Amino acid sequence: MMNQVSGSSFITCFFMKKCLFPLVVLFFFACKKESNLPPAEPLLAVPAGFPAPVFPEGNELTPERWALGKRLFFDPIMSSDRTVSCVSCHLPEQAFSDLRAFSPGVEGRPGTRNAPTLANIAYHPYFTREGGVPTLEMQILVPVQEHNEFDMNILDIAERLNQDSSYVQASHQAYGREPDAFVITRSIACFERTMLSGRSPYDQFLNGKKSALTATEKRGMDLFFSEKLACSQCHDGFNFTDYAFENNGLYDDYPDPGRFRLTGKEEDRALFKVPTLRNVGVTAPYMHDGSLPTLEAVVEHYNSGGKNHPHKSLLIKPLDLSAQEKVDLMGFLKALTDDGFLNNPKFRE
Repeated sequence: MMNQVSGSSFITCFFMKKCLFPLVVLFFFACKKESNLPPAEPLLAVPAGFPAPVFPEGNELTPERWALGKRLFFDPIMSSDRTVSCVSCHLPEQAFSDLRAFSPGVEGRPGTRNAPTLANIAYHPYFTREGGVPTLEMQILVPVQEHNEFDMNILDIAERLNQDSSYVQASHQAYGREPDAFVITRSIACFERTMLSGRSPYDQFLNGKKSALTATEKRGMDLFFSEKLACSQCHDGFNFTDYAFENNGLYDDYPDPGRFRLTGKEEDRALFKVPTLRNVGVTAPYMHDGSLPTLEAVVEHYNSGGKNHPHKSLLIKPLDLSAQEKVDLMGFLKALTDDGFLNNPKFRE
């Protein structure tokens, strides 16, 4: 008798199973949907000593906006022939830079400038090498419309997204509207603002772990911040750049006019925005045109004092470094590599 189920108990048990089954299914799909959002690690992990990045009004950070921006960043739907995405030129393992001097766009068309790192892009006051774009949201439009990159109209991208019900749903969850230029540019910018890198051995050293740097790296650090080299005159602050526009004597005559292209002022010819040195050990090739293939080549360039371009910075002059000093300096520069950032699964597809 104890093992028998009464009629009423049987009905109750049957009803509970029938009701619980769809609840279990709903829970399964809810979990599956949530898996598109970032893992337990917080969306925004601000390194020690860094200011909190500013998310503009109307594009505040939310999990839904972040997830949509990440999906678009990795999706070749953004390009005219559906072969190129943001990550095609900005590789996570290279601090979101590229291994090539010029990244190929649609149909293999060569780019015109070296793809810069996106690490700490949230802190830049303006964008592109000549500083002609005032916001990160607006910068998203640059590769979209460039003939040698995505070769696409943002309105055509929106039309494509509206044909995908999952994108429509994600867009409504993130911004309360269907996919359009507003949603596309803001979601990608929202994702990119969380690409913060500031946990290198150098940062660990600054935060009290004195064993984080080797003797070579410490000597290189002293050289870097010395008056003799004056590296920190341009590469200063927590992001190792003052975002100014300078000429470093790379050429006597520059095919790329640099900031002149924006302002039309002769004094701006061949001036380019000073890049960050964060993760510089993995962002080769270097310079605006990717013409220096190795970090050793970069050190040799500055050691030589560069070419005598009329707009060359007065800070660029022969350094007369010894062989050991070159090794020390390169050691310090490589100590700016944030391995946790390069390998963070949050930024992988």
